[in-house]
Amino acid sequence: MGHGRVVACVLVLWCFLNEVVSAIDYEDALGKSILFFEGQRSGKLPTTQRVTWRGDSALSDGQLEGVNLTGGYYDAGDNVKFVWPMAYSVSLLSWSLIEYQQQISSANQLAYLQRAIRWGTDFIIKAHLSPTTFYTQVGDGNVDHQCWERPEDMDTSRKLYKITSSSPGSEAAAEAAAALAAASIVFKTVDSTYSAKLSSHSQSLFDLADKYRGSYQVSCPFYCSYSGYQDELLWAAAWLYKASGNRSYFSYVVNNQGWSQAMSEFSWDNKFVGAQTLLAKEYHAGKTNLLKYKTDAESFICAVMPGSSSTQVQGTPGGLLFIRDSSNLQYVTSSTLVLFIYSKTISSTQTGGVQCGSTFFSAAKIKAFAKAQVDYILGANPKQISYMVGFGTTYPTELHHRGSSIPSIKTLDTKVDCNGGYTYYNSGRPNPNTHVGAIVGGPDVNDQFQNARSDYSHSEPTTYINAAFVGSAAALLA
Repeated sequence: MGHGRVVACVLVLWCFLNEVVSAIDYEDALGKSILFFEGQRSGKLPTTQRVTWRGDSALSDGQLEGVNLTGGYYDAGDNVKFVWPMAYSVSLLSWSLIEYQQQISSANQLAYLQRAIRWGTDFIIKAHLSPTTFYTQVGDGNVDHQCWERPEDMDTSRKLYKITSSSPGSEAAAEAAAALAAASIVFKTVDSTYSAKLSSHSQSLFDLADKYRGSYQVSCPFYCSYSGYQDELLWAAAWLYKASGNRSYFSYVVNNQGWSQAMSEFSWDNKFVGAQTLLAKEYHAGKTNLLKYKTDAESFICAVMPGSSSTQVQGTPGGLLFIRDSSNLQYVTSSTLVLFIYSKTISSTQTGGVQCGSTFFSAAKIKAFAKAQVDYILGANPKQISYMVGFGTTYPTELHHRGSSIPSIKTLDTKVDCNGGYTYYNSGRPNPNTHVGAIVGGPDVNDQFQNARSDYSHSEPTTYINAAFVGSAAALLA
């Protein structure tokens, strides 16, 4: 192809993407990203349920040990309740609301987001049976993953897993503490009694995590701890300080600054960047003994910003951050949320940006890059596909999602058993239930996407992909 034709093709693509960007409705994307959580609900559904293809499910959860563990969220396209990533999702939803409440309210999504948060926190409170007992998983992941059935038909083992003082799991307990602390801020002026309850459970869960230290491996091989528990302890302590103002939590993060490490990802496993971003805000507010957190937070910015002399994260040819191939959009949405929040934090500081070697990134430039990531997800990409289901005209139709891929129990009221669901899994047809708002794992490193139910690394949605996206979409309404 001649040079002139190459230039022409690039210009055509550039013009098309600019047209897509100018047409993106971020308010619609925000609403749909929150709606997704109603499709992930477990338990007895409320009369206000908007995702009508779902029905009640897992109503006997916990009965094996005489406890009530109904409710909460299925983490992804399966029917297991993994509490560690569930709590992380709740933390992100609460953080998004705290940072962008005005924008979320102006989009008439505040009540919906509060309900999404409370659906998670109500379950976490139930799971925290005593000061030293916390249930961290409902369902056997290995057994569940051998079946393809709707949650409403689920007849697989609802085995229970828990952590205690003698069988610790600091990551899960500390993440739950962070989630409840953040949520206590959300509900402080809405329901002060509930907020106080969240705060009490949060402090107790933190004590469980910190006093009885031990790495959480119960949910392996699905959710294994690779980064250890120090990141969750800092993350939880930062939220507890922000929520309560208790100086003991401030002393905790000051005394344990040595744990903080410069990172290039923020995820359900690795919370260092989240803690650093929260505490860098305190640094900029005058608490200069938190310098290490501010330095590490800015190392993350430098690691992900293109053009930085210390970039550690590659991008796809189309400009998408690419950390790893398995559900890459989880890292994109979490990184984007941090970029938006940090740009907001530094926009009013004297420096107004981040110095990465010889390159200076202003708050506006950081926010612009974050916006480009959101735009890519919503359709401004080489495939011209929205990776949010139900947004735009072209989006994934064969989600790796049990409930979405089998006809609704409202239209097919006969039981679809463990093996019977594979008829739908292997059909090659679009899912009969459109899981509006679900963001899938996304494209590969070359911007390619195979719309295939079997390709779970790219076609499966998760609560934590969406939870981080909520704040990013709200930031663009500012």
